[in-house]
Parts: sequence; structure tokens; C-alpha cells
Amino acid sequence: MIDWYFGAPRRAFGLICLACVLMLAFGLYLQHVVGLEPCPMCIVQRYALVLVALFTGLAGVFRNVGLRVVSGVLALLAAFGGAYTAASQSWLQWYPPEVVTCGRDLYGMIETFPLKRALPMIFRGGGDCSKVDWSLFGLTLANWSFIAFVVLSLMLITLLVRSRCAR
Repeated sequence: MIDWYFGAPRRAFGLICLACVLMLAFGLYLQHVVGLEPCPMCIVQRYALVLVALFTGLAGVFRNVGLRVVSGVLALLAAFGGAYTAASQSWLQWYPPEVVTCGRDLYGMIETFPLKRALPMIFRGGGDCSKVDWSLFGLTLANWSFIAFVVLSLMLITLLVRSRCAR
């Protein structure tokens, strides 16, 4: 099974893209069906997922190994950013501050980003970053997001190393 995954890097990048799209869909479900309000750090993690999906989707389309590697590296950088944001949010949830601040300035920058007009349903929110609204097996959404970004990063690193060795 592992050879099937890593033996076809374009397919592997496509599967990573699909996983990101499914995670985004789950976030939208939690927001619009369950009624959870995403916080500014959740919004940043959504941006990171969109970037990982975009770059891995491109890597899955490119036949040129060089373009695939560049797209993979960009996806890896986005995954690192998402993992950092999720880790920061987890820290805030474990050690909530007395005064709630979780990046309103960053949120303001995101609100003025051009994608705001194209994808408003995905990137609106204003919840408290230190508040735990949902958990599964004792882990919060931020914890699960961190785990997902780490797994995505490890998969991308493996694909990039294999692509480099294949040259």
C-alpha cells in the first residue's frame, strides 16, 4: 500500500488535496450546521488548508518533476504555517489569558485580503480563540488541526524526498 502511495506522486498529491478539501468541508459543516463560530486563528488555519489544497492540486496536475517539487515545497510551507497556528491556538486553550486577545490585528489583515470577496462563507468568524466549543476523544479542534497539519507535513516531506531521489 505504501508503494502504491509513494510510487505515484501525482496521485499522492491529489489525495492530499482531496483530504484538505474534506477537512475544509468539515469545518464548514461545524460552522453552518452545528453552529460553531470560527475564531481568527481558525480562519488562518482555513487559509493554510486552502493553500495546501491549491499547491498539492497543482503538484498533482504537473508532469514536470521540478514544478511538482516547487508546488510541494509551497504546500509544505503552508502546512507548517497551519501547524504553527494550530499549536498557538492549542496553547491558548490550555493556558487561557485573562484578557481575550487572539489576533484581532491579524484578523483585520485577513479581512482586507482579496480572497475575502471570493470566499466569504469560508473565511468569516469572530469567536474566542481560547474557548473550547467542540472536542473528540479529549482533543479540541485546534489539537486535531495540529495533528492533521503535522501528518500533511510528513506526507509532503516524504513525497518531496522521494521526488528528489527520483531525479
